Amino acid sequence: MALQEEFEKQGNWLFRYRGILPLIVLLAGLVLFLLTKLYPGAFFPGGFSGGTYYELACLLISLLGLFIRIYTVGHTPVNTSGRNVKKQVAGKVNTTGSYSLVRHPLYVGNFFMWLGPTLLTGQIWFVLIICLVFWLYYERIMFAEEQFLRAKFGTPYLEWASKVPAFVPRLNGFVKPDLPFSWRKVVKKEKNGFAAVFLVFFLFDMAGELILRGRDFNYVIFGGLAFSALSYVVVKILKSRTSVLNEPGR
Repeated sequence: MALQEEFEKQGNWLFRYRGILPLIVLLAGLVLFLLTKLYPGAFFPGGFSGGTYYELACLLISLLGLFIRIYTVGHTPVNTSGRNVKKQVAGKVNTTGSYSLVRHPLYVGNFFMWLGPTLLTGQIWFVLIICLVFWLYYERIMFAEEQFLRAKFGTPYLEWASKVPAFVPRLNGFVKPDLPFSWRKVVKKEKNGFAAVFLVFFLFDMAGELILRGRDFNYVIFGGLAFSALSYVVVKILKSRTSVLNEPGR
């Protein structure tokens, strides 16, 4: 099998199971985080155990990633920028808003959402390894997605792709989104990510304090978890029992 077909096959497989790797990374990061808490500098020279403000700084990095996703999803039409896993879906090529600066803005958002908890470990070598893993992992997925879009949309896609970088956003050439921002779509599509960010930081903070038998919990994270969990439940109820979040074409 030629490399092009092999990369596309790998990318489609990773696309389908792209929710699994973050769990493995988070588990490895949590173990390393706890070891750093217990034995700062003993097994991992150069590592450090950050305090409350460092945790909040890492949280802000993850929230930056979530904001990128929210802005992107909020301006896209139906059948684009979704969380589908069974197969590639695209009703059109998005070329405005975030997509006028970078071809894969959702994966840029995902990168920052990963980076936040990874930085909690305080181990620069681990952060660099995860960045490399992220790139190799999503490189295949992006390749498969672009093969699908190229085959479906042809010249219009190629013309756009020739001007817009794949992952590192350009600093000029922004084009105003075609559609207005839709909070309804964002609430439906990004409720999982919003809750997951605070749940992950809560687990790190809680585990770190319990293993040291401390009580210096980060109540900003606790409050964020409570709010995000409540929001998640409310949105699930609204989606299942009402049509208030439905919006034609979004």
